[in-house]
Amino acid sequence: MPRRNEKVGATNPRKSRQKVNYEIKKDRTWLVREEERVYEARSQGVLGRKRKRFRLIDVFSGAGGMTLGFSKMFGHAFDSVWANDFDDACVHTYRRNFGDHCVSGDIVDILDDPKTEIPSADVVIGGPPCQGFSLLNKNREGDPRKQLWRPFLDIVERSGAQIFVMENVPQLLGSFEHGEIMGTAEALGFSCWGEVLCAADYGVPQTRRRAIIVGCKFFDPSQVFPPRKTHFDPRKGGAQISFLQADSKGYLPGAVKWRTVCDAIADLPPPKGTEIREEAPPLDLHFGRSPTPMSMARYKVIPEEGMNRFDLQKRAPDLTPGCWIRKKSGGTDLFGRLWWDRPAFTIRTEFFKPEKGRYLHPKQHRPITHREAARLQSFPDEFVFTGSKIEIARQIGNAVPPRLAARVADVVYLLLTMNNR
Repeated sequence: MPRRNEKVGATNPRKSRQKVNYEIKKDRTWLVREEERVYEARSQGVLGRKRKRFRLIDVFSGAGGMTLGFSKMFGHAFDSVWANDFDDACVHTYRRNFGDHCVSGDIVDILDDPKTEIPSADVVIGGPPCQGFSLLNKNREGDPRKQLWRPFLDIVERSGAQIFVMENVPQLLGSFEHGEIMGTAEALGFSCWGEVLCAADYGVPQTRRRAIIVGCKFFDPSQVFPPRKTHFDPRKGGAQISFLQADSKGYLPGAVKWRTVCDAIADLPPPKGTEIREEAPPLDLHFGRSPTPMSMARYKVIPEEGMNRFDLQKRAPDLTPGCWIRKKSGGTDLFGRLWWDRPAFTIRTEFFKPEKGRYLHPKQHRPITHREAARLQSFPDEFVFTGSKIEIARQIGNAVPPRLAARVADVVYLLLTMNNR
């Protein structure tokens, strides 16, 4: 059984018995048409009603944002059969939404346990902890979390999955570990593709950028990935993308403008209280904070959309923390207001603290609420979060935006159905 620092490469007898079609050859026109068909069928709720369903494993699942994008709630035909996370609060949220098959604990210890049985699956998805690669981690060199892709690929091998999808921060691509991941996956028989995707291009009201690596055993994924975009930046694409331009520019026909902060949260009333509310969604997580007089004074000094700590310093240096004054460059999002007519910037785990990023409401003198952050991550209101305020914030900020995952799932579904014909 592979250990923490061993490369995965042993032959899996169950996998060797799979019928794998290495002779699939499709031209570009056919692939384009089929991707459009899958997207339309999912959007209309047809895929979720299909009898043929595919088995899914989610490793480092968090609250289940990636599983959600692959699930029936987003119109897909994937069923989660096993999942894991080391955070108990995340596991409880995952179980509440998808079933009791999410296992809590350190994945290395779980795989070292001879009693552990990994079920068979068609696809394995997941995001090994990204802190080892994140630019926010000043000690990322030598961080042991950079090696947690190894148990991920161990599960891919044990499950006999034909496809895997790995998500991480953009800094993963081009790193030494990226080369190791690609080499190990190829030794297991996978062809691989990897690229950084912007969530706003797929209907998420947020410009979060994530690296996606896809491995496939029976087809070159670079022929169908990245998924074609469903939304475009109106500052670059004009009022619309023409039908003739769509494919050449990487868009689906009918692509529309990026979703904005206004689109996502404008219908919500002002928040009430400072604790999780005993009310139905969306109001349950729509609570605020108790700002100090100093914080409220700072909010009022920068009332316009897009303002940030530099505007605070210009207008009220007496209200500006000394550490911000001494930091002459960078940190342009700190204490920043969101724009009403643009997507949000990346939603992280401390979105309720405006000193941590661009988290001030565009119009109101307050940071965004948990419900607003969840919507900016594209979570539907009916998704149930469990835990304390801090635990739920961590689940929201660490999640893969479900709408982004759903577009990746469209192409994974296309590949699997193509191989099963």
